[in-house]
Amino acid sequence: MASLSGLASALESYRGRDRLIRVLGYCCQLVGGVLVEQGPAKSEVGTRLLVVSTQLSHCRTILRLFDDLAMFVYTKQYGLGAQEEDAFVRWVSVLGNLADQLYYPCEHVAWAADARVLHVDSSRWWTLSTTLWALSLLLGVARSLWMLLKLRQRLRSPMAPFTSPLPRGKRRAMEAQMQSEALSLLSNLADLANAVHWLPRGVLWAGRFPPWLVGLMGTISSILSMYQAAQAGGQAEATTP
Repeated sequence: MASLSGLASALESYRGRDRLIRVLGYCCQLVGGVLVEQGPAKSEVGTRLLVVSTQLSHCRTILRLFDDLAMFVYTKQYGLGAQEEDAFVRWVSVLGNLADQLYYPCEHVAWAADARVLHVDSSRWWTLSTTLWALSLLLGVARSLWMLLKLRQRLRSPMAPFTSPLPRGKRRAMEAQMQSEALSLLSNLADLANAVHWLPRGVLWAGRFPPWLVGLMGTISSILSMYQAAQAGGQAEATTP
């Protein structure tokens, strides 16, 4: 009952529903892609699962039509990252926010072109939005790698004379942050693999992934994101008086 109530609570929020739709969509693509490749006997079920995956992806695209304002508010609040102590983290985050902010209108135009609301070439806008997504992911990868390097240096650096060792609580917090950054790194790398696949052919491995591999990468990324969200929720509850 507790797990059901937790799931129901998560589905009440937009982010919770989006995470569930995402993981279901990629799981359908993974299983459907595997079944299609196993032969005619299972290809019909596999094809149906791939159709479900496509429709769930369209659902998320439509829901993102309303994300611009929330992203703008976040970008405005972050600003130039004056609260960040590390200059590299600050500017990587600023550029990532800019890429994310530009991504949404480009995707909206591509969707509107596919729906024949606008008479423009949708493929160019899909390519632009995917490029911005890939850029955001690449910046996220760079940020996570930098943070992991810095945190590892702090934990392993020899103690200077007349300085006390790190308190146990602070060490645990740094180790937890390292774990979070590692999970973000893996999630972004999985998404980046798919983002490159959806770019025009001729760019690295673009267009070479079979459906099941796209589903696998997306499933890995989705599960890691859901795990991180659950961890963040648990920590928030633990610190609430």
